[in-house]
Order: sequence, then structure tokens, then C-alpha cells
Amino acid sequence: MRVPSRPAAPTVTRVLNRIESYYDAVPRSSARAEDFGPLTFFVREGADGWPFYARPALGRPDGATAADVERVRARQRELGLPEAFEWVAETTPGLRAAVEASGLVVHEHPLMVLEGEPLAVPEPEGARVLALAADDPRLAAAVAAPYAAFGATPGPADVERVAARIGAGLTVLVAGFEETGGPGGSGGAALAGGQVQPVGDVAEVVGVGTRPEARRRGLGLAVTAALVAEARARGVGTVFLTASDAAVERLYARLGFRTVATALIAEAPAP
Repeated sequence: MRVPSRPAAPTVTRVLNRIESYYDAVPRSSARAEDFGPLTFFVREGADGWPFYARPALGRPDGATAADVERVRARQRELGLPEAFEWVAETTPGLRAAVEASGLVVHEHPLMVLEGEPLAVPEPEGARVLALAADDPRLAAAVAAPYAAFGATPGPADVERVAARIGAGLTVLVAGFEETGGPGGSGGAALAGGQVQPVGDVAEVVGVGTRPEARRRGLGLAVTAALVAEARARGVGTVFLTASDAAVERLYARLGFRTVATALIAEAPAP
């Protein structure tokens, strides 16, 4: 396992404890929690909800076994949901062995926390970066931009879910648009986007992506910096994210994010 660079141990422990509380709280706005002893499985509410994962139960000792994992996997299969688990390696170090013993594949990702305020990022030339309201007519295009970064397309239910979360104050969406109609205009195509989800004093930046044809213009960093600013405006003190790989980790480090731990994501092996 890659050993991340990190600040002093007491600081990391406090930050990871806050992130653990966040991970337990954030799915509860749109999912119900099912108790499996040392594990909690978050089950989406409604057919169009986000297909959540299982993770360590908050405040429970690191004692999950392969049998515990298999009980959750059986429930996930029963509901037709992905057999997925997410957790932090340093917080629950014993879970990986149990998960792998059950036959799941584990992927490692850098878990990064912003130190201080983000470094200044100029707005990309020829583009405008701004937060959108739930009823903004550009919302569907803004939601679609990060999907396109990963070769996917959102459905109407995905856009409706984001709009509902924005309206409820659970999510802030920021998008970068091609500038049209003179300086300050933003009537062009949505090029990039991302979201931040505040819960109390903690917020996670998620889903940042740029359309392939618009990359290398600084849009991803600009969107992330704007998301941090939106979180700070809501009184958030701890902002964190999970980088997909080392290249993305280096990109976010340019904003002031520092790797403090390793996020682990487990899924069923490919058939």
C-alpha cells in the first residue's frame, strides 16, 4: 500500500474522525441505514436514488469478518444493488483483509484535505465559472459535463436528483461555461462541473470533471477552487476529496490539498 505524506499524527486523527462522522451522515439524507454489526449498509430510497455502499459502522471497533462482509453482499444482491464497500484504510485497517477474503477487489485512492485556503486560480480564458441554482435552465448541461469526462451520460432522474439536493441545501454545483456574448457572458456550452456536499462543518468535493475537448485549460482547478469558496461561505472548516489516481493527486496538490490517508473502494470482480 502506498504510504501517503501527512501532517502530524494528532492532527490527522482529528481530521479523520471528522471525516468518518461525515461519511456516516451524508448518505442519510437520501438513504436508510441497515445495521450489520460492525458494518452499515446505506440503502437508497426510491428506484432512482443513488446506489450507496456499505462501510464501517460509526464508532464500532475494527472487527468485521469475511462472514460479516458476505452478509452485506447477500443483502446487496437481494436488492439488485452494487456489491460495494468504501472506507479509510488508516481508520479501519482490518477491514481490507475481510473484504478481500470475501472475494471483492479493493482499489486505493489518495484521500486529500485542504490545508488553509486554496491557492489563487485564475479563471480560465474564454470561460466563466459559477454556481447554479436548482431552477437554472443550464443545470442539465452542467450535470452532463462531468459525466462526459468519464464517457457517460446522465439520465433525467440524475438531473432531477441534483436539482432536489441543490434546492434542499445539500449540494452546491459549480460549472464552467464557454464565455459568449462578450466579457462576463456564460451562454455557451458547459465544459466542466463538480459538486460540494456540506454536512455541518465538513464538506466533500465530488464529481469534478471536464469534457475531453476542453481539458488543459485549467477548468478543473477553477471549478474546485469555486466549490471550496462556496463551502467556506457556508461556514465549512474541513474540505476534503478523494483523488482518482496519482496524476489527479498532483493536480489537487496545486490548490493546497494534502494527502492524509488512503480511501479504499471495494467492488465485485469483473465477470
